[in-house]
Amino acid sequence: MSPDKVYEVEPVTRLEGHGGLRLVLAEDGKTVKDVQFNITSTRFFEKLCIGRYAEHVPRITNRICGICPVPHHIAATKSVEAAWNVEIPTAAYKLRQLFMNAKQYSSHLLHFFALAAPDFVYGPFADPAKRNVVQIIKDLPDVGAMALKMMDFGQNISAFIGGKSVGSIAGIVGGMRNPLTSEMRDSFIAQIPEQLEYVKATVDLAKKVVFDYWDVVANLAVTPTYYCGVAKQVNGKLVHEIYDGDIVFVSPEGKKTVYKPADYLEAIGEHIPNHSYATHTYYRPVGYPDGIYRTNSLAMINACDEMETPLAEAARKEMFQKILGKDNGVFHHTFAYHWARIIETVAAFELIIKYLKDPEIISTDIKTLDIKPIAGRGVGMVDAPRGNLIYDMTTDAEGICRKLNLLVATNHNIAGIEKSVKHAAQQIFEQGILDKVKLPDPMVK
Repeated sequence: MSPDKVYEVEPVTRLEGHGGLRLVLAEDGKTVKDVQFNITSTRFFEKLCIGRYAEHVPRITNRICGICPVPHHIAATKSVEAAWNVEIPTAAYKLRQLFMNAKQYSSHLLHFFALAAPDFVYGPFADPAKRNVVQIIKDLPDVGAMALKMMDFGQNISAFIGGKSVGSIAGIVGGMRNPLTSEMRDSFIAQIPEQLEYVKATVDLAKKVVFDYWDVVANLAVTPTYYCGVAKQVNGKLVHEIYDGDIVFVSPEGKKTVYKPADYLEAIGEHIPNHSYATHTYYRPVGYPDGIYRTNSLAMINACDEMETPLAEAARKEMFQKILGKDNGVFHHTFAYHWARIIETVAAFELIIKYLKDPEIISTDIKTLDIKPIAGRGVGMVDAPRGNLIYDMTTDAEGICRKLNLLVATNHNIAGIEKSVKHAAQQIFEQGILDKVKLPDPMVK
C-alpha cells in the first residue's frame, strides 16, 4: 500500500505573520484526510505583562501585531478602564473612534491591494513571481499610486494621533494623551474629496473582481460556520461597530445571540489541538468542533442588521441582494470576505469624515483626572481589521496586572480557516470543481 500524499506550503505568503499549510490525501490522491493550518501564536505577551503596572500593558501589547497595533493598544486600555470603573470624556471617545477607523481604513486597503488583488488581477494560476503588489504597481501604475495614497491617508491620521503609525501610544487610562490640532484636522479634511474619488474607484474595482469571479465566489468554499462579530444595539437593531459594541454570535442558519464583552466566557471556549500553538476557539453553547466559527469582515457583516453610515449600508444591501436576494440573513461564501472588507472600508472612510468634521474632535478635554487603581477585573474589546480582539485583565489594589487573557483574531479564525480550506480541498480533489467553475480572463496578462 502506498503512503499518504502530503502537501506542505511553508511559509504561507501574503499573511500578516508566519504560517504553514499541511494537506494530507489518501493513497488514491483524491480523498482528503486532513488539513492543518499552523500559526506561530504563542502566549508570551500574557506572561510578560503579569507583575507590571496595568497602565504599561497597552504600551507593551501594541507590539503584538504590526498590522493592528492600534486595536491592541485601545483594547488593552479599555480593559484597565473596565477594571477600575473609569469613564472617559466624550471628546476622547470620538478621538479613539477616529484613531480606530483610520487604522481600519488603511489596513483593509493594504489587504485588498497587496494581499488579495494580485491573484484576481493576474489570475490564480499565473506565475507566482508575477502575483504581487510590486508587479501591480508596475503594470497598473495609476491603481498602485491610488492605493498608496489611500493607505497613506489612514496611516497619517493614525500616526499623528498615536505618535507613529506602528506601535502607537495614544490612549491612556481615562482618555487620550494628546488632542488633535486644528491645523492637522484641516489638513486631513482637505484630502477628503480626493479620497472620496479613490474610495469610489476602489469599490468599482472590487465589485468588478467579485462579479468577474462570481462563479468561484458562489461555488467554491461556501462553508457553513458560526460567526463572531461586534455590533452596537441602537433602537432595536444591531449596528456595525468596531470600537464600542457587544459580541454577536450568528448561527449557520442566521440566529443572532448577543453577549456583553464581560460575559465572553459564556460564549467562547478554547480547544487545544495537538498540531498547533494557537488555540481553536469555538462557540461554547454548541461545543467543539460543531461550534467552530469565523470572525473578520464577513462575520461583521453577518452580525449586524445595518451599517452606521449611508454609503456602507447601501453597499451592504447590494451584497446581500446579490447573494441572498434579500437585505439581511447569513451567507457563508468565503471569497465574499473581499467584498465585505471593502464595505467596511467604505464605513471607516465615512466615519473618518464624521469625526474629522465634529467640532469636539479638537477639544482638549480628553482626560479623566484623579484616577486611582483598584483591585478589579475588566474586559476590553474592539474589532481589529482581522477580527474580534478581547483583553481580560485582573489587577490588584496597587494597579499591578496579576492576570491577563488575550483572545486575538488568530485564535478566532484558525479553526474556521482549517474548516473552509478542508472544504475547498474536498471540492478540488474529490469533486473536481476547478474543471467546473468558470474563471475570467486575467485583467492583466
